[in-house]
Amino acid sequence: MARILVIGGSLGGLFVANMLHRDGHDVQVLEKVKGSMNGRGAGIVSHDVLVQSLERAGLDVQATLGVEVPGRVLLDQSGKSLIAFDMPQVLTSWSRLYQILRSAFPADCYHQGVTVTRVEERDNSVHVLCTTDGNETTWQADVLIASDGIRSNVRQQFFPKVQPQYAGYIAWRGVCDESLLSNLTRTTLFDYFGFCVPPDEQIIGYPVAGSDNDTTPGHRAYNFVWYRPAAQGEELQALLTDADGVHYPLGIPPHKVDWRQLAKVREDARRLLSPQFAEILEKTPQPFLQPIFDVASDAVVVGRVALMGDASFVARPHIGMGVAKASQDAVALADAIRTHGANSTALAAYAKVRLPAGQSAVQRARWLGSYIKSPDGQTKPMNVRQHQSIYETAIDLGRYGHQSEFK
Repeated sequence: MARILVIGGSLGGLFVANMLHRDGHDVQVLEKVKGSMNGRGAGIVSHDVLVQSLERAGLDVQATLGVEVPGRVLLDQSGKSLIAFDMPQVLTSWSRLYQILRSAFPADCYHQGVTVTRVEERDNSVHVLCTTDGNETTWQADVLIASDGIRSNVRQQFFPKVQPQYAGYIAWRGVCDESLLSNLTRTTLFDYFGFCVPPDEQIIGYPVAGSDNDTTPGHRAYNFVWYRPAAQGEELQALLTDADGVHYPLGIPPHKVDWRQLAKVREDARRLLSPQFAEILEKTPQPFLQPIFDVASDAVVVGRVALMGDASFVARPHIGMGVAKASQDAVALADAIRTHGANSTALAAYAKVRLPAGQSAVQRARWLGSYIKSPDGQTKPMNVRQHQSIYETAIDLGRYGHQSEFK
């Protein structure tokens, strides 16, 4: 039995922790957030590989994972369906997956309020220096797996040149209760994976579980993501500044978004989107925004330390593969440790598989999002071919689960 440390107790970290714990290892998860993490995040596009990863972690939850949609619909500005087609898929949420994975992992092996300050490799082991409630602590393990997100402290130490790169646009996101919506929106959009494509923009949406992960019709919610260009500089800075003038350069907390920005995005929704999507924006109590970034690593392992999930690669959300990619990273790590043991050889085998997969995911997501912002940073009317390209990305989303499928 090996001793393995996982830095980051969100979805990626819990995937690999559950798999390695099931294989009989002593796995300890260190999470910097203290307290409940339920309610974080929003909707997640599920994939076969995600279900397979849950099964690998010892969980058979396909029937209770989320809400199933029968297909997809593309709406025009008037609210009419331009294109509709069958494509059954289950849509889930961050909260639902976190609940499933967290409940399966031993509570006494999940440590919150722990901030990693430095990692050192000594005598065929890894030593992790941390602060916990203001006190310095040290953890020791055979290998360290860093799943500590886009601003990974571990990546910053070993690969400081790998930094998030702003993509030139943002995503407005939110979740609206089904019970608030009109009959028109419930019958023409709610039950579908929906799209609407104003020039140089795109909004997508789909139903997810409502409060307390309730999937009962009438108690569900609709999750949306609206991609909009925002030039780096004054425009982006204004979006990331709250009503009191406080600037949040790395991303503004949802409850701090300026009410004037909320009023403007709702006004733009009424002007640019189908009435169904505009209503959802209007009735979502607290829409929030996220700058879109790429993270592309040229290495994911150093000695006995491995990066996974968003700590290694962040692909733009257009391929809907963030959580699924993290789950595949977890499977690859668990496979390598089963074969080689918990050592640097296993981590090198993991890197050989997941480094090219991550690079391909980032490349594919960049292509899918390239229509949102023109090369000179100015939005321009799109021609028929560009609109067709957007439609192709709509049907692409959710189909890319394996390295060979990224082209």
